[in-house]
Amino acid sequence: MKYPQGATTALITPFKNGKLDEESYAALIKRQINNGIDAVCPVGTTGESATLSHDEHKRCIEIAVEVTKGTTTKVLAGAGSNATHEAVDIAKHAESCGADALFSVSPYYNKPSQEGLYQHYKAIAEAVELPVMLYNVPGRTGVDISADTVCRLFDDLPNIYGIKEATGSLERTVELLSRRPELVLLSGDDAIDFPILANGGAGVTSVTANLLPDMKSALVHAALKGDFKAAKKMNDTLYPINKVMFCESNPIPIKAAMYIAGLIPTLEYRLPLVQPSADNMKKIETILKQYEIKGL
Repeated sequence: MKYPQGATTALITPFKNGKLDEESYAALIKRQINNGIDAVCPVGTTGESATLSHDEHKRCIEIAVEVTKGTTTKVLAGAGSNATHEAVDIAKHAESCGADALFSVSPYYNKPSQEGLYQHYKAIAEAVELPVMLYNVPGRTGVDISADTVCRLFDDLPNIYGIKEATGSLERTVELLSRRPELVLLSGDDAIDFPILANGGAGVTSVTANLLPDMKSALVHAALKGDFKAAKKMNDTLYPINKVMFCESNPIPIKAAMYIAGLIPTLEYRLPLVQPSADNMKKIETILKQYEIKGL
């Protein structure tokens, strides 16, 4: 089985009048497909999953499956929660509606031990037959899935195939791939996509790809073909936009950029997230002028 990897996008979730904007969501996914993205990742942390209802979360996965049907673009569905039984429920739904694989953010707020993390992911993996990707972003969750725990899960659960690595640490990438070369590791930090790919990463899960899927897919595909010179040049070109996308908590800047570019009709967030400050909005507008944004 070829697991979802390569150029993947951590999809935003558009809202209209406080509700999921299904039409805009489908259009955004079609744009990803048309611009060479290998897999879309609905309802991760960029998709504001923490503030979606379970029904909304499941519907986002369903829409992604519906839109990608008959294309080569895969669905790597978000199935994360700080309650294991909720993550298992979402994982089962993703499997039943036809997702290709799951990625699951480590439980946030409750700060489980490494044994708790192991048992959490073991329960998810054993509840489904789908391939499962771990998602480690300690800056958001307050807990780090240690390299030892990643290796233990990879060894013990045959459908746990990889990790979205978003610690910001290149050393962690080196450690994981030196210990488990078969691990499918995706960069979860846009600014360091190139060095992770050059060290053996199998792809990226990108926030910036919501806006620039053509450039992100070109970067990844160049690196995976061994054209590191072209990949580095692309990574360097993308650095300004990658940096400004984190001037406030993700996904505040990326949604603002998508709105400014005319890719979503309304700029809405779920509280407690709010629009960027006026200064940061100007920074985003200024940086966007450096790039050609392809329309829907």
